[in-house]
Amino acid sequence: MSQYKMTVQQDHKPSTEPEQGTQSPNLEDCLKLLKGERDEQRLAGLLLVTKFCKAEDHPSLRRVYDAVGPRFLYRLLRTGMGSDTNGNRDAYLSLSITVLAAFCRVPDIASSEDMVLNIPLVLEVISTQSGSSVLQECYEFLYLVSAASGNGITRFCESGGIKVLASQMHTLQDGSHLMELSFKLLQLILSRMSLDIIQNNDLSDISVIMAAIARLFAVLHNSLKFEALHLLNAILTSKDSSQLRHALQLLPQDNWSLNIRIGIRAILQNRVAPAERLQALILAESMVSMYGEDWLVSQVNTNDAQDPVSADMCLLLVLEQSRVEIAVLLNELAYLKYEAPQDTSATAQAIFSKRHNVAVAYSLVEKIIKLISNVEETDGDLLDEGTLTKLILQLNETIMVVLEYLEDAKIEGCKALASCKGPEAVLDCFSKLVGSNAFLEDNGCIFLACDTIMNLLLKKDKVSMMLDESAIVHLLKALAYWSDNTDEMSSMMMASSICALVFDYTSEEALLNRPGFNYSTLNSLYLLIARCLTSSEQHCTILQVLGRFTRKCYCDGVLCRPSGYLLLTVAMVMSLELQIKHGRGDEILDTKEDMDLSEIVSSGDYASLDGLIGTPISERLPRTDFDPLNLDLLLMDVSTFKVGFMGHEV
Repeated sequence: MSQYKMTVQQDHKPSTEPEQGTQSPNLEDCLKLLKGERDEQRLAGLLLVTKFCKAEDHPSLRRVYDAVGPRFLYRLLRTGMGSDTNGNRDAYLSLSITVLAAFCRVPDIASSEDMVLNIPLVLEVISTQSGSSVLQECYEFLYLVSAASGNGITRFCESGGIKVLASQMHTLQDGSHLMELSFKLLQLILSRMSLDIIQNNDLSDISVIMAAIARLFAVLHNSLKFEALHLLNAILTSKDSSQLRHALQLLPQDNWSLNIRIGIRAILQNRVAPAERLQALILAESMVSMYGEDWLVSQVNTNDAQDPVSADMCLLLVLEQSRVEIAVLLNELAYLKYEAPQDTSATAQAIFSKRHNVAVAYSLVEKIIKLISNVEETDGDLLDEGTLTKLILQLNETIMVVLEYLEDAKIEGCKALASCKGPEAVLDCFSKLVGSNAFLEDNGCIFLACDTIMNLLLKKDKVSMMLDESAIVHLLKALAYWSDNTDEMSSMMMASSICALVFDYTSEEALLNRPGFNYSTLNSLYLLIARCLTSSEQHCTILQVLGRFTRKCYCDGVLCRPSGYLLLTVAMVMSLELQIKHGRGDEILDTKEDMDLSEIVSSGDYASLDGLIGTPISERLPRTDFDPLNLDLLLMDVSTFKVGFMGHEV
């Protein structure tokens, strides 16, 4: 390498101090020295540059770099790394690394192939000059060149850069600028290169780096703590991290795993930005996925005094923050979906990100529920009763938040559908599906349409929906045809439920005045509902429907609706009686052996109905769901009227 060494006369060292009576050197003077024929002149020019040329003055740095040239800089670096420089090696090395780092602040210089070629040499300096004053400039050079060029990152990895970082991480001072630069360099590499490629060559080194970052995540209390958090997440959430996760699981848990739990707990129990709390949850979900839900409360034997709090603190904090995130994210998702500008890339990206984050929170809640369910298998040693009570209360609150969101989403969805004439389209689609006998092959699409129709009808008061009468007629005729051609109880129950909601939406008079709808269709629908009630095993549902339809028939105790609804209510009473007579009375009502519904109806002893049911009706159902008075009115009229129903006398 002798051809790369610099020759400097020892009896003539360049002076950087101006002679008395002369002006201070300026940039032009430096450029003249840098363009000199002798190395002494160029060295003097570089020394002057380091004194007055600002790092942010890119135009001046560019002129200086062009004047000195990359070849001289390379020779200077190799000379500083040599062993025979008459005692000036450290000075040359310091000068070369300093000016290289300064020049690389200019992006087009940093991205040049000349700078990329210096990466292996700088890595060698870091490996051999541990504790040297030039390490900071070395890391700055590596970061700037890697950031400016994809070739820089490739050369860094191919030259053993990951191994060098792994060997140096434990020697860097906690919270130092060197540590910050190493974090930035790692983040940059992970953002530009596939983790799969890195771990194929440097799996053990990445594991060492992860352990070092985890320790810093636990002990640091400045902004680098969050940098460590982001680095851990970037690595563990990578789609190519399976090999690394397996390698990390082989590490002693009282080392890196404990440190991560300490760091997560510190973030969640202190006042930090919501975004950092969410990052802590993402890291917790990764750890639980690797080690199981017990990781949240695992006891680790350690002599380290930095983990003095209760074992379940991390568990409680994770669940509490998950509950908060679910509430916030669901609210934000509802806004983005129903109020924010649609069909924009920003909205789409925000929705994608928030859905991913809420999925992380859901996953943690699911894992905690599993942890609670396994408490008995651990003989109660894992969680005490007080902790279990707190967990269950928080879970109940979380479930209520989710249910409220689903209800609001359903209403908003109905509003959006109703605003664009969606109900008519759904009704038309359903009629065509039934008309084409699609239910004979697959009920999936039909049930999806039915669910949509039911949601619309249930929310009709909140969405101010108006359905066309002709569309309703087509719907009812399709329901009648569907039920007449299937014996599947789920289909009939769905059809009868929609019929009940439609009857609550309109009137028989309006339906019978429409072309194509007659008493035959109406009676088919009544029979459908009666068949479903006969097979039903839920007496509360029957009584609720009785109350709904009786309110349709009476106003202030006077029959004010056509006989159709009375026919229907009679059919329901008949179906209730049939269930009792066919031996299902114990499942439906708490009956007395000598009681018969027909006897009560015919005698008018309505007070006995409470005895038949077992408890007062008003206590069985909320008042908002059922009105006992309407049932009394119903029974009064059933006992006094003989009505022909489907060819049978009631």
